[in-house]
Amino acid sequence: MVRIIMHGCNGHMGQVISQLAEQDPGTVIVAGIDIADQGKNSYPVYTNIEDCQEEADAIIDFSTAKAVDALLDYSVKRQIPAVVCTTGLSEAQLAELEESAKKVAILKSANMSLGINTLLKLLQDAAKVLASAGFDMEIVERHHRLKVDAPSGTALALADSLNEAMGNTYHYVYDRSQKREKRDDKEIGISAVRGGTIVGEHEVIFAGPDEVIEFKHTAHSKAVFGKGALEAAKFLAGKAPGLYNMSDVIER
Repeated sequence: MVRIIMHGCNGHMGQVISQLAEQDPGTVIVAGIDIADQGKNSYPVYTNIEDCQEEADAIIDFSTAKAVDALLDYSVKRQIPAVVCTTGLSEAQLAELEESAKKVAILKSANMSLGINTLLKLLQDAAKVLASAGFDMEIVERHHRLKVDAPSGTALALADSLNEAMGNTYHYVYDRSQKREKRDDKEIGISAVRGGTIVGEHEVIFAGPDEVIEFKHTAHSKAVFGKGALEAAKFLAGKAPGLYNMSDVIER
């Protein structure tokens, strides 16, 4: 049984993960951390992370960027591995995360979905065959109208995976509206759509002479990210210090 501290327990994803953990016989949430105890959880909730002294095997973090500094300090101090799912971290915070990973196991991923992270691996194999044969690579991502960043972190991770497969020789183009020139051979185009309540869709297109191959991942609910986070917590429990990602979870 993996004992988990839920950091950001009263947020939407914190509640999704809390419900999933109750249905998972291999996990239990022993405590939560949030700015206020709303009295809606079956486990104790602390408004100050330092007050939480429950024994745990892993921390799952779905909070805000400003709360991550204290989380990393706590994780290192108590030697509890942390799955950091919060996005929008600054360069300084990412550097601090890498330093913390030298002292305790940390897992960071742009997307916690097991499906997306499997897709990242498949795309590398496809790129080595198709891009090498002259196929153009394009990414189209779609999210709900409230998402403020574009392109999504997942779209960038997909682009990075394609680029890595090709020896990091490609460059990214986010907006062609100001360009009046033909497409460059070493280009990965990334387009963002925002509207409605789309949870998340990512499409990777390989367009070649007389044929098109498409890879697509659609998230129908945020539960896919919660399931991935729980699998990551199970994987991270008991691991030696180091910086891990979801590809490590898939390959275990």
